[in-house]
Amino acid sequence: MRNLKLLHAREHGPVQALGSPQCFCLHADQGTLLIGSEYGILELDPAIRGVTNDISLTVDGFLPEDGSGHIVGIEDLPDQESVCVATAAGDVILCNLSTKQLECVGSVDSGLTTMSWSPDQELVLLVTGQQTLIMMTKDFEPITEKEIHQDDFGEGKFITVGWGKKETQFHGSEGKQAAHRKLAPDPLVFLFVAVSAICPQTGARKVRVWSRELVLQSTSEPISGLEQALAWKPSGSLIASTQEKPNKHDVVFFEKNGLLHGEFTLPFQKGKAKVNELLWNLDSTILAVWLEDVKKEKNSETNTYVQLWTVGNYHWYLKQSLHFGSAEKSQLVSLLWDPEIPYRLHALCRGWHALCYDWHWSTDCSTGEESHLVANVAVIDGDKVLVTAFQHSVVPPPMCTFQLQLQQAVNQVAFHTDPTKSADLAVLDASNRISIYRVGVCFLFLSVPGFAAPLLPPWSSQGLERGYSIQFFEVCCGEGKQVNPLAFRLFTWLQDDTFLAVSQGQLATHSIIHHLTGGPEAEGGCLHLCLSMPVDGDVISLCCNPKTRAIALQLADGQILKYLWEAPTPALEPWRSSTGSAVRFPSPCVQTALAMIGGEEAILGLTDRCRFFINDVEVASNVTSFARYDEFLLVTTHSHTCQCVSLRDTSLKVLQAGFSSSSTPETLRKVERGSRIVTVVPQDTKLILQMPRGNLETVHHRALVLAQIRKWLDRLMFKEAFECMRKLRINLNLLYDHNPKVFLENVETFIKQIDSVNYINLFFTELKEEDFTKTMYPSPVSSNVQLQQCPSQKKVDLICDAMRAAMENINPQKYCLSILTSHVKKSTPELEIALQKVHELRGTTVSPAAEGVTAEAALKYLLFLVDVNELYDHSLGTYDFDLVVMVAEKSQKDPKEYLPFLNTLRKMETNYQHYTIDKYLKRYKKALCHLSKCGTEHFSEFLNLVKDQNLYNEALKLYPPDTPEHKAVGSAFGEHLNQKHLYEQAGLIFARCGAFERALDAFLSSGSWQQALCMASRLGYMVDQLAGLARNLAGKLVEQRKHAEAAILLEQYAQDYEEAVLLLLEGSIWEEALRLIHKYSRLDILETNFKPAILEAQRNYLMFLDSQKTTFTRHRKRLLVVRELNEQARQGLLDDETPNCLEADLISETSSIVTASDMSGKYSHSNSRISARSSKNRRKAERKRHSLKEGSPLEDLALLEALGENIRATENMKGEVHSLLKGLVLFGYDEPARELQEALEEALQLIERSLPEIWTTDLQQNPANPVLGPNSTANSIMAAYQQQRIAAPAVQG
Repeated sequence: MRNLKLLHAREHGPVQALGSPQCFCLHADQGTLLIGSEYGILELDPAIRGVTNDISLTVDGFLPEDGSGHIVGIEDLPDQESVCVATAAGDVILCNLSTKQLECVGSVDSGLTTMSWSPDQELVLLVTGQQTLIMMTKDFEPITEKEIHQDDFGEGKFITVGWGKKETQFHGSEGKQAAHRKLAPDPLVFLFVAVSAICPQTGARKVRVWSRELVLQSTSEPISGLEQALAWKPSGSLIASTQEKPNKHDVVFFEKNGLLHGEFTLPFQKGKAKVNELLWNLDSTILAVWLEDVKKEKNSETNTYVQLWTVGNYHWYLKQSLHFGSAEKSQLVSLLWDPEIPYRLHALCRGWHALCYDWHWSTDCSTGEESHLVANVAVIDGDKVLVTAFQHSVVPPPMCTFQLQLQQAVNQVAFHTDPTKSADLAVLDASNRISIYRVGVCFLFLSVPGFAAPLLPPWSSQGLERGYSIQFFEVCCGEGKQVNPLAFRLFTWLQDDTFLAVSQGQLATHSIIHHLTGGPEAEGGCLHLCLSMPVDGDVISLCCNPKTRAIALQLADGQILKYLWEAPTPALEPWRSSTGSAVRFPSPCVQTALAMIGGEEAILGLTDRCRFFINDVEVASNVTSFARYDEFLLVTTHSHTCQCVSLRDTSLKVLQAGFSSSSTPETLRKVERGSRIVTVVPQDTKLILQMPRGNLETVHHRALVLAQIRKWLDRLMFKEAFECMRKLRINLNLLYDHNPKVFLENVETFIKQIDSVNYINLFFTELKEEDFTKTMYPSPVSSNVQLQQCPSQKKVDLICDAMRAAMENINPQKYCLSILTSHVKKSTPELEIALQKVHELRGTTVSPAAEGVTAEAALKYLLFLVDVNELYDHSLGTYDFDLVVMVAEKSQKDPKEYLPFLNTLRKMETNYQHYTIDKYLKRYKKALCHLSKCGTEHFSEFLNLVKDQNLYNEALKLYPPDTPEHKAVGSAFGEHLNQKHLYEQAGLIFARCGAFERALDAFLSSGSWQQALCMASRLGYMVDQLAGLARNLAGKLVEQRKHAEAAILLEQYAQDYEEAVLLLLEGSIWEEALRLIHKYSRLDILETNFKPAILEAQRNYLMFLDSQKTTFTRHRKRLLVVRELNEQARQGLLDDETPNCLEADLISETSSIVTASDMSGKYSHSNSRISARSSKNRRKAERKRHSLKEGSPLEDLALLEALGENIRATENMKGEVHSLLKGLVLFGYDEPARELQEALEEALQLIERSLPEIWTTDLQQNPANPVLGPNSTANSIMAAYQQQRIAAPAVQG
């Protein structure tokens, strides 16, 4: 689906020289042409359009002075810094261009007819006048000489005995292994040489293949009409030649073994033209055919042609046809493909004109707006243009939707750049005539004589409107005819009667932009050249933005110019980016396009080396093709992927990062190897790709699909969106999630557009609570749409209710099955309601016009959605036995099983019947409710059900509080709570029921001494009983270190204030103890108990603080040492003596990172043994892991944990020490108080000074590190490390 687009067309000459050119070659190092003539060699420099070197071969007698000499071959030898020339007289000459020294390296008396060098220039083959072949090295040392005409077939002769399969045939000396050997094309094509010669005995031409040592390999079969043209495909697979057949002229192909392998026909009648030469380009994709007319009279004019053929999907296309005319000076004398640039062709004319053409592949497709559904691609095939309308059909080439037949071969096609007319097509043929084809203009017979077009369908009718010819105003070659057949390139259709074209300027590095205008008033059907704009540079590409009408030109040096063609005076200015800098591609691009990126117009470019640029920034280096569609940019890559990125609300940096990073499944998809983009079908989801062999593949890129679906949903085109989503397996939840509010407001529109019960049911079955715009299909742009209309209601329930209401309003009979589905699909399926609706259908009759369903059909459908056993249970839960029987009949249940059961239920009292059904269905709450209505005779059964199913709360609600049943349920509930060790709740329940003794026991067990005393009061306890109860409770409180509460009990209920004071002193509650001492005027206790207690407490606190400071200092110093060792280990400064060096690579900035490697050695076996132990043992093992032993793997973590515990203990002492200090000062113990206060201050200051050193700023602020600090615990540290392992696993070096 690609055409050859002409990028360059350089013309050099004419130059003043003797004689006429005969052959030429390229001097690649200097970029010049070496031309051989009857008198010598000329070196032509295209840059200056002049001769830089002229070497005569007549002075030394290599060529005669009368001009009758002939050069049969010329080859540039860069390694030898010379040019090799072979003359027809038999001389082989080496010429040094710098010194002009000539050296005859060999001579053949019989003369030479051909000289050919191998591609690696290691060998040279000479064909002599005596029909012999001479193979020589690059130093012209003879290797061998052989006769061209050999009677033997060659070493590759076929030997076959018998019939049958290849595996059963005899394969000569190669053995049986040859039966399974496949002949593959040899990539080293210079291992063989092909020679075409006429056999003197038979007069038939044969092609013989020789090895490098001139050993004959194969001989072609005798082919009548075979001609002299011969070209070996560089890939090594085929040899091309030409053959005249009785009614046509073909290019035929031979395999290396001499057998024919394919052909195609030239567009000439037999005897009208002859083929001078065939030439393959460097990458074997283009075959150039050099032809000329056959002279019928001596003075008749002879036209010369060059045709460029390509193959795709086993069809040969004529892509370019160069008509050089009949003027003598424009006749071709030599043709040559560039040995380094694959698509560069050099031609040499008899009038000393040198032409150079650069082509590249281009896809010519229409670029219309969405309102104009066009996706036409035009393919040039000789005098036909094959047009494929992908909007309506995808047909593989060479087939097409329709074709346009012209009188001449086509060279260029251009679609209209106006988006509203983008299907209109302009065709430029080899005779420089432009034909205009418009959609909707359809003629059966066109006005051009001998031209007819088929009548096409209305949707693709495309007919010829008018034709123009182009008159040249450039330099012609004397006879009034143009030398360069492709003077105009980059043909662009701007407006209805305006075209742009580019030609070469007066200098090779200059170009001219031509404005060609036509119209009905065009004189003689010729385009008028209204304006020529010179460009200081060689224009190699021109692209137009259909929406903005901007035109960008690319020069050969990569510079981008903006052409202001709509200005009163057209002008050129540099293309500037948003920063104001001039845009220049780092490398020239062969494909360019304009696109809007984030509101800024940018130019896109792709080089022949797959480098992709946006403005002057390279965003990718592996792009094989790209296309711009709407807001998307699509590219294919060497990694066999197609990436689709949005250009809206983005920037160049974001795009560059998107191409370099891994993309989401929505933007990236795999494609077949070598796929290239052909076009994107507007207002559709089809992306057309072409494979290397030529066939097409249609893919639906997820990004395009979702974008199109969103557009359809915004336009309320639910049917199109639904069908696309169903076909391409897009989750149907997107219909709602895209815009919930709009969907709910247009539910009836959705149902009417879908208008299919099956499709609506499909939509229901795919509904999920998940918001797919946040998970599977995130929107590329932020949306302010309200996601939920009713946040309190679930999504599925909301849709089911809304759609059910709409369907019942539209046609409840038609959408009966969908209504049932809406009940079943709710988060809590409403199966009873659905069954009731089915039951209601039993009494109705359905007419065919009503589009309804019968009860049997509805029930059958319901059984498809729900398991039959579940449906049976729900039908039983409706207490409707007719409905139960109807469902049971559709199931596989045995009537002998369910009928007796139903009969038994029918005989029961109604409430007990419902209870029995609910209990059978395990709906115990409903069963309990029905059983409570059955009377007191069933209360024991009621109580057993409550105990069995733990339904105490529900049971308590079913009876009034003062009833015996309520108290019985409460007592049972209290016993249940006691068994669960929930003593306080049990006591409350017992108290409600009046069981105060049992409530007292429960409160005693729970330690609720206030409630226990209340219950004792309700039981009428005496004073001594209360005192005993108080002492019992006080003992339990002391065990729980609740000394203040125990003192209250002893003082107020046991009347033992002395014991209360002692408990307060034991609990260090100094102020409360002083209050009781003074309340009861027992000042003697101050001397006997209080003062010794506070002094003893002061000494204990001093000892504790001293121990804390010592431990803190030791741990802090060790932590610094461990961190230094870890840092050295990470930097590789620690030798192998450090245990478990693997952690060094995993250490964070201040601590180790726990990974699987950290658990190596002795810990790995320990972990495996404790994996199945109890939680207590696991916690113990976890503590062991944080060992303070020097050298342990996680010593730094253990030190941090120990320091944190030390700080917390010291911090918690502040309140206790404050209370103690008040007591010491009160009784004049100033020195002990000062000593204690100073000790505490020293400890706190030491901690404060050390905090930044222990927990550094980076450690506390870096979110990647675990949460460490003085308030952290071992469990919090380990939890943080485990989370870090999940979020960012450590990389082991």
